[in-house]
Amino acid sequence: MPNPMFEIETNPHSNVRHIVAVMSGKGGVGKSLVTSLLSTSLRKKGYSTGILDADITGPSIPKMYGIHGPVEVTEDGSYPKKASDGTGIMSLNLMIAEDQPVIWRGPVIGGTVKQFWTDVMWGDLDYLIVDMPPGTGDVPLTVFQSLPIDGVIVVTSPQDLVSVIVAKAMKMAKLMKIPVLGIIENYSFMSCPHCGKPISVFGESRVDATAEGTGIPVLAKLPIDPGFAALVDEGRAFDIDLTLDEAVKVLEKL
Repeated sequence: MPNPMFEIETNPHSNVRHIVAVMSGKGGVGKSLVTSLLSTSLRKKGYSTGILDADITGPSIPKMYGIHGPVEVTEDGSYPKKASDGTGIMSLNLMIAEDQPVIWRGPVIGGTVKQFWTDVMWGDLDYLIVDMPPGTGDVPLTVFQSLPIDGVIVVTSPQDLVSVIVAKAMKMAKLMKIPVLGIIENYSFMSCPHCGKPISVFGESRVDATAEGTGIPVLAKLPIDPGFAALVDEGRAFDIDLTLDEAVKVLEKL
């Protein structure tokens, strides 16, 4: 667990039982997709979930869930926006114009992430999933130091370079004393439309070797599926027919 001296108080109208961060060492590996799949998989098991979109300069969660701002603000704080499946979501894209660029320096971005914890009335949640920005910079550091994170799930893809970057992300979590709960590999394969044989579009996976070397389990290998992209574009990420059973089992042990 993080050092308690760094943690900030949550909103008194929030009762969040577990917080899980989804991070990657680089962009473009499908971190937000994994975040939505985790939320959907947990909801299928009857758990209440929320998503804190900490990717301030590149938020994508609202579009994936088909929701728009503004959020409701009261004297006690802000309410997360409810998606069609009941997921509570807070993102900067729900507070400013969706096409407005965020040209902010690191301290302002970090302060916004903190406010998503202190000023948002999350209510009763079993799991709050934090969709982190890529890399190991200001915002991941702010999240790890400020929120009582129970664990991290690292998202990767098969490319050789990514394994090096993933190692950096996992080392950061270790230095911050945050448990790494598992690895999820996205873009792992594509099924041939004619014979169903898996095709390794981005080369053979190395995630098992990475997992063996670190002792961290592989929780899923996700396919490349045009149907996923279509549902995301329609704002229906929660309708993707794929459940992360192994990841849910790990989260249930927290």
